[in-house]
Amino acid sequence: MTRSPAAPETREGTMKLGAAIAEILKAEGIELVCGYPLNYVFEYAADADIRPVIARAERTGGHMADAVSRVTSGKQIGVYATQHGPGIENGMGAVAQAFGESVPILVLPMGYRRDEAHIAPNFNSTISLRSIAKSVEPLNDANQVAAVFRRAFSRLRNGRGGPVVVEIPRDMWFEDVTVPLDYRPVITTRSGPDPVAVRRAAELLVAAERPVLYAGQGVHYAEAWPQLRQLAEKLAIPVTTSLQGKSAFPEDHPLALGSCGRAVPRTVHHFLQESDLILGMGCSFTPSDFATAMPTGRTVIHATLDPAHLDTVVQADVGLIGDAALTLDALLAAVDDLVDGDRDRAPVEAEIKRVHDEWLAEWLPILTSDENPMTAYRVIWELIAATDPDNTIITHDAGSPRDQLSPFWKSTTPLSYLGWGKTTQLGYGLGLVMGAKLVHPEKLCVNLWGDAAIGFTGLELETCVRERLPVLSILFNNSYMAMETNAMGLSQSKYQTMEISGDYTAMAQSLGLYAEKVTDPADIADALKRGIEQTEAGRPVLLEFITSRELRVSTHGGDSYMSPVPDNFR
Repeated sequence: MTRSPAAPETREGTMKLGAAIAEILKAEGIELVCGYPLNYVFEYAADADIRPVIARAERTGGHMADAVSRVTSGKQIGVYATQHGPGIENGMGAVAQAFGESVPILVLPMGYRRDEAHIAPNFNSTISLRSIAKSVEPLNDANQVAAVFRRAFSRLRNGRGGPVVVEIPRDMWFEDVTVPLDYRPVITTRSGPDPVAVRRAAELLVAAERPVLYAGQGVHYAEAWPQLRQLAEKLAIPVTTSLQGKSAFPEDHPLALGSCGRAVPRTVHHFLQESDLILGMGCSFTPSDFATAMPTGRTVIHATLDPAHLDTVVQADVGLIGDAALTLDALLAAVDDLVDGDRDRAPVEAEIKRVHDEWLAEWLPILTSDENPMTAYRVIWELIAATDPDNTIITHDAGSPRDQLSPFWKSTTPLSYLGWGKTTQLGYGLGLVMGAKLVHPEKLCVNLWGDAAIGFTGLELETCVRERLPVLSILFNNSYMAMETNAMGLSQSKYQTMEISGDYTAMAQSLGLYAEKVTDPADIADALKRGIEQTEAGRPVLLEFITSRELRVSTHGGDSYMSPVPDNFR
């Protein structure tokens, strides 16, 4: 019998490098390796009972690994593997996306043979990925495998998240490890803030008349959800989140304002503008077109894991450097020394409710509209009614679906909303929801995207079928790049640059999904019910809604629209 050249192989006193890597992954609790071949790690992982998950394109494999890390708060590290050369070249977008969102993923690209690695134009990951990775290192000596992976996992499990790259030349995989494989899982450490700064922050919080608590994804990675809620309730502080931090605080709580982003509920805008102090917890305050700018002239307490975040754009009066859970523990203890009992929450909760209800009343005619073509907002409103937020994980794609969903969807449990927006590559959402389903097969996992995004990763719907991932994809199809209306008027009028088309229901059916095309708003609710039932039966679903060219977005005061086409573009 001839053994496959990629099959694990051991001899007395030795171990093949690939088998050693699989053993290390197993020791670190890795259950999945996502990506696209050829990379020998898939065979060695399978031999170690680690499931390979093969996408249709390299980038989506990285997105799935990204979600594995996100929905486990980094407790299980997503692993992403690609072929050398064109494989990792195609996958650079996934690495860049994880870098922009501070997601810890282990990236295992094959490299060119060591005698070819530095010959142009061969792609060298250890050189080319440095600007979009937390660290990169080649593995050029089989006997150094434990040391190289120990460094990699230590960087993944400590400090701010980000991609960590270990490039393994393709001629290395079948070399022998001739020393004992001395590998133990790496330690995870946490650090807390300066006690003097904590005391000063507590004094400022207690003295503030109109504080706002802004929570980022650091709360998710620290699993600091109970402490966040305890602090808000003790001092009656209204809470908003970044898109990445959405679901860190239950949005059905009377102190919840909703999430920040390009689109916001009016409560967010109102309370930020009226604030005298902003406590940023587990956030970076990174500026973005798809983040809410913090108002100036406020006292700012900035709690972050990475000191490089301090004073980048938002100038801090107090900096608290450390793990969000430890920081909140320290703040709570300091506040307890200054305040007896909990403050009366009734006045601020009543104000939140008043502002929210006024805003929602203005939007309800749009959310419940019978106009045809239907508005995407009607679909979202029906989706909210059809789902249990406690048992749903939802994400969006870039563009209009993000801005239409985030103000209205109320996340009630941690890590139930995968928000993003620092870098906004089209096609990211489907891979995220697939990765979430890998980790949480018991939950309804939903992705909202538009007809532009499906053009980037639509064939990954076949991956959902093949890998048995019954996710619910909701597609808004208006045959148009509506979000670009204010920037492409001239090119559209002369050359129809924003027109796109496709019968995506037929495509999805041909790939083995349950798919429906919905053209009448009266049919939305029943279509959603059928789609959810199909996912519960184990079948991935695409529901294609033929929608209007919706331009209305809840920005700034909660009632703004997209700006018109500039005069010079008409």
